[in-house]
Amino acid sequence: MVQPAARDTQMEARAARVSEIEALGYKPFGKRFDFTHTIPDILRAYTGKTGEELTPEGQPPAVRVKIAGRIQTVRRMGKAGFMHIQQNGGRMQLYVKKDVVPERDYALFGLLDLGDIIGAEGYLFITRTGELSVHVESLEFLSKTLLAMPEKFHGLEDVETRYRQRYLDLISNPEVRDVFVTRAKVISSIRRQLEERNFIEVETPMMQAVYGGAAARPFVTHHNTLDIDLYLRIAPELYLKRLIVGGLERVYEINRNFRNEGISTRHNPEFTMVEFYQAYTDYRGLMDFTEEMLKTVAIDSTGSAVVRFGEVDLDFGNIRRMTMREAVLEHWDGEGQPTADQVRDPEWLRTATGKATPGEALAHLFEVHAEKKLIQPTIIYEFPVEVSPLANSNPDDPTMVDRFEIIVAGMEIGNAYTELNNPIEQRKRFDGQLDMRERGDDEAHQMDEDYLRAMAYGMPPTGGEGLGIDRIVMLMANRQSIRDVILFPLLRPEGEIGMAAKLRHLSGA
Repeated sequence: MVQPAARDTQMEARAARVSEIEALGYKPFGKRFDFTHTIPDILRAYTGKTGEELTPEGQPPAVRVKIAGRIQTVRRMGKAGFMHIQQNGGRMQLYVKKDVVPERDYALFGLLDLGDIIGAEGYLFITRTGELSVHVESLEFLSKTLLAMPEKFHGLEDVETRYRQRYLDLISNPEVRDVFVTRAKVISSIRRQLEERNFIEVETPMMQAVYGGAAARPFVTHHNTLDIDLYLRIAPELYLKRLIVGGLERVYEINRNFRNEGISTRHNPEFTMVEFYQAYTDYRGLMDFTEEMLKTVAIDSTGSAVVRFGEVDLDFGNIRRMTMREAVLEHWDGEGQPTADQVRDPEWLRTATGKATPGEALAHLFEVHAEKKLIQPTIIYEFPVEVSPLANSNPDDPTMVDRFEIIVAGMEIGNAYTELNNPIEQRKRFDGQLDMRERGDDEAHQMDEDYLRAMAYGMPPTGGEGLGIDRIVMLMANRQSIRDVILFPLLRPEGEIGMAAKLRHLSGA
């Protein structure tokens, strides 16, 4: 028995029109329609043309078109009417006149609802109000919408609904489409720049027996046939470096990673990165490449190296470099401004923070005092060895490693270093990570025996880097939340909405 809550009178009214549309000879769901132009194509090519150019007096119309799209507005006025349809990010007006279109097409015009998808054939002209429009000569029905669009397409404002029903968000808010066009441009720019430098795109496992490559908690799954637990990857790093050992000397992967962590405006448990590794370079070589790459990404995706983000203009053509110690000194905002000697003194660092090691203490001070204040694009380099178990030691200071992060608008968007390629030292580093796990750090790295074996076959000097694509898109698209740049961000499960019951009721089941 259908529950009363499953009934939706507006949905029922729209479903009833399906039969009326079928009675006119149209298919209410599904028919091929070969359009000749997209709406954006028409707007680009013919906006600014005069009425005389489009419909010269005494001659046939100059531009005939077949277009398709979703109805945004309908105005019926006796024996004529107007519609606006939306397609591929563009919006165009249609003029429908009773004595021009076939009788059944005009009858169809009377049955159309906002949100229905139609095709139209006709010619371009300019209305009395100066709007480029299509003078319709025939209509075709392509798909019926059973649910009402947001009121007059004024926009979908509820944030939860926008993320949960991204399809409706894209229909209702045209600027949302622009965000994901920008995202595509960012990824295309990164891929093109890497391939121009002879990097090879590869794919590595997303389910791993031993997780590694980052400090994070994994998602755990189970393989029934092998009867083993597996982890969704937190990073592809160790597999990509195996390929460096194997002789693929420039590799990259645009990858999905999964980290079982909190959700915030800057964190989503499933996210996208690009990681790339280059043999025979180091972290300073990657600094130079990264500065050029980010500048080009900004130009390719926004048209300028200077990008507006909130109230700030971010200049990707002028990326500053400073060490972690220099950042702590410059941005210290607590009591007792430390000296350059103090931020190098292990005892002072441990006393000032209560951390177990001086490296952990320095990283903590950086996070507390400096990171959020780095608004303009900045490269922070020279990291403590304790927080960088896969990076090569600095030859002048063994307590530090040759590593850098890119910080923009107070958030990390990239991480890179000269890769540790000494298997004996790597084993010691893994032991140090195991000690950290025993002290309660469940984000410390696991021991990866096969990775150690690969290193023992010899890894060339290598530089490796990971860039967070979601965060880069946030900057380029001027969005303050990572959920705005992920098409389907993770959300809490929705309560029962009864859609299946409503559709079952309409089917008569």
